[in-house]
Amino acid sequence: MKTSQYLPAPAEVIEARPMTERETYFRVRLPEPLGHKPGQFVMVSLFGLGEAPISVSCGPHEGADIEMVIREAGSLTRALCRLRPGEFMGVRGPYGTGFDLQHFYDRDVLFVCGGLGLAPLRSLIQAVLSEPVRFGEVTIVSGCRTPADELYRDELTAWAALPKVTVIRTVDSTEHQPWRGRVGLVTAPLDDLELAPERTTAALCGPPVMYKFVMMSLLNQGIDPDSVFVDLERRMRCGVGKCGHCQINHIYCCQEGPVFQVNTLTELQEAFR
Repeated sequence: MKTSQYLPAPAEVIEARPMTERETYFRVRLPEPLGHKPGQFVMVSLFGLGEAPISVSCGPHEGADIEMVIREAGSLTRALCRLRPGEFMGVRGPYGTGFDLQHFYDRDVLFVCGGLGLAPLRSLIQAVLSEPVRFGEVTIVSGCRTPADELYRDELTAWAALPKVTVIRTVDSTEHQPWRGRVGLVTAPLDDLELAPERTTAALCGPPVMYKFVMMSLLNQGIDPDSVFVDLERRMRCGVGKCGHCQINHIYCCQEGPVFQVNTLTELQEAFR
């Protein structure tokens, strides 16, 4: 958007529906197109309650609508999740570096999504799947705590039916809920994948503890760290590098991230805690 990076624009709720017990899907309409890249985020606000960083979960497009998934975690997000079509929230952004698609062109692409990590990676997944001729084989590994916590269930099923796309769905525990996928940590299927390491680029997003074990598996399979990207969207507060809340040593995640090549984080172990 062309408005000031410090001022929120009014965003009308066009669609709102629960995805899980804690997450709500939103499609909101801005006064003008956001102009975001995959992996970027926005600051979402309600007057008098504050604001929070929320990933844009749709791929780049020319329209003024954007999609988000908001997890109820406090008073602000609880109020946001109660908004209904016709009501408004504030949105400013986009912020962050996002994913550079140049690193993915003419490559096989591996996505590893843990928990809420599917929401930000969906923006990149949509961008990749919208131009299949520009990419090789696509593998999506998506994990969550229980079947009831799975995001974008219908889309995962639809993606699995596409040519050159493999989708692996896993849960930590079924908790006696119906489930046809794998049971175990999201990292468990990685060692069984038949990847071509010399032409594979990976994008990861999930709990920080996940990254260590995913990286161990990918490196053991010969994937170059230069070809692995992580989304560290975490602890953002201002989005413009002023508050220091997202700082890791000399790095400001909101400006130099949230997307990083993993080899740039080898000396920033706090990023994986």
